[in-house]
Amino acid sequence: MTGRALVRGGLLLAVLAAVVVLPLWVNRTQPYYLQLSINVLIFATLALSWDILARTGQLSLAHAAFYGLGAYTSVLLTTRAGLPIVAGMAAGAVVAVVAAVLLGVLTLRLRGIYFAIATLAFSETLRVITNQVRFTGAATGLVAPPLLGGHRPSQYLVILTILLALTLVSWWVNRSRWHFAFTAIRANEEVAAVMGVDVVRFKVLAFAISALFAGITGAFYAHVFLFISPLEAYSLAVSVGALVAPIFGGLYTTAGPLVGAVVLRAGEEVLRSTVQRGYPIIYGFLLAAVILYMPGGLAGVWASLAARIPRPARRGARGEPAGS
Repeated sequence: MTGRALVRGGLLLAVLAAVVVLPLWVNRTQPYYLQLSINVLIFATLALSWDILARTGQLSLAHAAFYGLGAYTSVLLTTRAGLPIVAGMAAGAVVAVVAAVLLGVLTLRLRGIYFAIATLAFSETLRVITNQVRFTGAATGLVAPPLLGGHRPSQYLVILTILLALTLVSWWVNRSRWHFAFTAIRANEEVAAVMGVDVVRFKVLAFAISALFAGITGAFYAHVFLFISPLEAYSLAVSVGALVAPIFGGLYTTAGPLVGAVVLRAGEEVLRSTVQRGYPIIYGFLLAAVILYMPGGLAGVWASLAARIPRPARRGARGEPAGS
């Protein structure tokens, strides 16, 4: 193992230890920061799960649909059918996956803005139906039972575990043959099909993975905040937030959506506390500036800075520079 790999591994372990320990330690004196950390992890999970689908070139606005389906399925099964909360959350994820597969098959021929409009229409249709059906609580919403008895540190570890699982999935996708298939599909579907890539299979699989984590995150949200309503669960802000963070942090990467979600959510909170009036204007201006002038996101900036750092010359067996 090279020295650079050891440094990266050490930094990764240090960050992981800090993510696990610091919020739990701060909770003793400032419970608010633990709640903020849970919000950040929810946002990061939605962002990274959206990015996995975006790697196939699909601009989806259906994340709110899967998020809401996961939340409502879990709450209905736990309150009406008496299922344990963990089983309800798993069922919510499964329902979101089934919906994603069906939607993916129906919208295979659509691309670009047409696909985005179709996914937005799907999300809005679910919101309208849920808002009218009395079984789902209609516009009044539903009260959800608390996950793990409402113990915030344990709930934090649950959403952290979900995010770590998604991170491993994303890391594997970017280092497997799926990465090349996704890239080929994103570049040109017809050429990818000629090269032997099963376009339908990979697009539906990406949709299913994305929906799986969006659904279980929605279920987690319901049982942590104890209330859901159609306007909140199927809000367009959920879908928009999920796509903005990867663009801000860096598309088609594992670290980009995570960093983008943390910076955006933490930055929003700082602006909210320091600039009490008009902070959304400043927030929007900064976001637009980054998207316009840093098309590769924060990950692209980091890559360009790393490329400028000179690397030491490789040496041969006798210590002479390689190639001498």
